[in-house]
Amino acid sequence: MERSTNLLNIRPEIPSAKFYDSMTSDEAFQNRTLRPIIKMQHDLFIAVFSNYIKKRKNVFYDLTLTKQLAYIENAIHKDMKFRNSLKGMVIGQFTVEEYEEYIKNSSALNKRMMNIVKERLIDSVQVFIRPQILQAI
Repeated sequence: MERSTNLLNIRPEIPSAKFYDSMTSDEAFQNRTLRPIIKMQHDLFIAVFSNYIKKRKNVFYDLTLTKQLAYIENAIHKDMKFRNSLKGMVIGQFTVEEYEEYIKNSSALNKRMMNIVKERLIDSVQVFIRPQILQAI
């Protein structure tokens, strides 16, 4: 129980996350669990994606913005190893009770989870700048 309490206490609150009686259980799980965890893990996702870019010869930096956005989407939806790594970073922050709820509909919740992570990376695309450029500043 202490683990659950600690996990819940360190999560950021998301004031814009709404809850309605008419919501599906997946929507409620998304707003109650996934969004706060993904927000909390944001800096880690940035670091992980930066490393992903580096491991793939930095080609990301030579792409147009439109192609960079497609690259992010492809990495998350097509690279199963990377996708599973991202999922693990979120699932590892679940309480046991949340995990038990998650496994009832993991496929649909995984889609929601990856879409939120993708949107956060896309919204942060400007932080992914070629390392040499940083050194010149």
